[in-house]
Amino acid sequence: MSDLSDIRREYTLGGLRRADLSADPMQQFECWMEQAKRAGLSDPTAMVVATVDERGQPFQRIVLLKRFDDKGFVFFTNLESRKATQIAGNARVSLLFPWHSLERQVAVTGKAEPLSTTDVLKYFLTRPKDSQIAAWVSQQSSKISARQALESKFAEMKAKFSRGEVPLPKFWGGYRVTPESMEFWQGGEHRLHDRFLYSRADSGWQIDRLAP
Repeated sequence: MSDLSDIRREYTLGGLRRADLSADPMQQFECWMEQAKRAGLSDPTAMVVATVDERGQPFQRIVLLKRFDDKGFVFFTNLESRKATQIAGNARVSLLFPWHSLERQVAVTGKAEPLSTTDVLKYFLTRPKDSQIAAWVSQQSSKISARQALESKFAEMKAKFSRGEVPLPKFWGGYRVTPESMEFWQGGEHRLHDRFLYSRADSGWQIDRLAP
């Protein structure tokens, strides 16, 4: 057994106060996202998406956020993947943005709803051609014999779509997660972290400070 209890550090980059926060969590998120991008973080749009299967077993994976606005957070995936299958059974998900080097994280809970084909196609056409072809190749989350099977299929599909546009696969789509709560976490000295929770209320958003 490896003892990791002596691995620790202080969080000293700064605190977070109620007066610093926007009344709207999406505006606050936009501010933090811009700061993460300017800080040069690797994959600032990477988020952990958590879903639950029919037995109540949680699953997590890292997915890239592709768009956000006042309606929520958008990501894309294979509609036959494990995450999509689980969303079909239980649309309630959580997202986590782990901006470690800024000593920050944002946790979101909400409901995932499928995007329209029009929205999916609009994004699909912006992807590099090889990424479009890769969407056709992988039966995401299914068992495969070896990596060579993927590479052979990719070569086959690349030849097939060598001329003209790559069509949108029927099994590829996206989701918008409409937030019901959003927590902003800023590391603090002596483990006295600053946490603020936005919760939906009839008149907008309620903001509460949480104990670390």
